[in-house]
Amino acid sequence: MKAFNLFIKYRLPLGLVLLIGGIALGVSVGWWESSIVLVLALICIVTHFLFGPMRLVQEAVENGDVDGAMRYMNMVKFPKLLIKPIRSVYYFMQSNLAMQNQDLDKAEAAVKASIKSGSPMKEYEGMQFFQLGTIAYQKNDIKSADANLKKAVRLGLPDKENTAGALLMLCSIAMSRRDFKTAKDYFRRAKAQKPTTDQIVSQIKEMDKYISRMPG
Repeated sequence: MKAFNLFIKYRLPLGLVLLIGGIALGVSVGWWESSIVLVLALICIVTHFLFGPMRLVQEAVENGDVDGAMRYMNMVKFPKLLIKPIRSVYYFMQSNLAMQNQDLDKAEAAVKASIKSGSPMKEYEGMQFFQLGTIAYQKNDIKSADANLKKAVRLGLPDKENTAGALLMLCSIAMSRRDFKTAKDYFRRAKAQKPTTDQIVSQIKEMDKYISRMPG
């Protein structure tokens, strides 16, 4: 696994070295003899631009290494050359990192680029709109937040934590509109997810105090 990660990290310079070596071998010995080296060089260079270091970015994020993830993201100089599913993940990860830095405008632009690039799977598409809705909610753009969070729930989210989070934000929006019946329904559905993360559990406990006193 480490060897493969090293290959991903250094395949562009490796490809350039192989390319120079292949050309030198072709000129001095023969192009047939250098063909394997040139093919390997082409594979290294092409895969670098088509797939990028997204595996390394995801591993860094999972390990909580935000600085490392940013370094790997910065290795992508031409994101439009990435194949569509990888490009979509690239922009989504860029949005995640921007949100961690509270750069909501950059996060919004990146997730919109991710949506435009398409989605590799249905659940991932739901996460794209969940991200867009969350950003709108934090920016107090309630109309956009409501529309995008509803779409995220309709498309489906990959786990109960994200689903509960989306439903709780929709509950809060309904409460702000004094639509208490809808707010109670969203709250009931959020609780039914039985989330376990401390943040979501705490939000449910806090919101329960207000929901129990609501009319309707």
